[in-house]
Amino acid sequence: MLNFRGFQRLAVGAAGGTLMVCVQAIAASPQAELMRWQQAAGQTGDAAKGQVFFGQRHGGEWSCASCHGQPPINDSKHASTGKKIAALAPAFNAERLTDSAKVDKWFKRNCKDVLSRECTATEKADVLAYLIGLK
Repeated sequence: MLNFRGFQRLAVGAAGGTLMVCVQAIAASPQAELMRWQQAAGQTGDAAKGQVFFGQRHGGEWSCASCHGQPPINDSKHASTGKKIAALAPAFNAERLTDSAKVDKWFKRNCKDVLSRECTATEKADVLAYLIGLK
C-alpha cells in the first residue's frame, strides 16, 4: 500500500489536475487533511493556537468565528450575506474536511476574507487541529 509520503514522491511529476484528483482520493478524512498540512508546515498542529486564531479578527472586520460561530459546532450564517453555513467541526458535520479540493478552496477564500492574505501551512494545521478536537 502506498503511504502519503510515497504518494508525494510518485506525484511530483504529475500534472496539476491529476495530482489534485489523487490527493483528493487519499485525503478522505479530517485526520488526513490535518496530516497533509502538518507535513507542509513541518510541525504538529496546535489546537490551542488554532482556537485563538479562529476567534481573532487579525486587524480586519471579521474572524473565522464571525460566520462559523465559536465553537463552530452548530449551523450558523454568513456575517454579511446571512447564507446558512453548516457546522464546521467534523464531529458535528461528517461531510466537513473530507475533500482536499474543498478544504483548499475554503482556506483560500476564508483566509483572504479574514486576513487579506492566504493562511500559512502552520495556521491551517493549527485550525484543523482545533476543529478536529471539538467533540
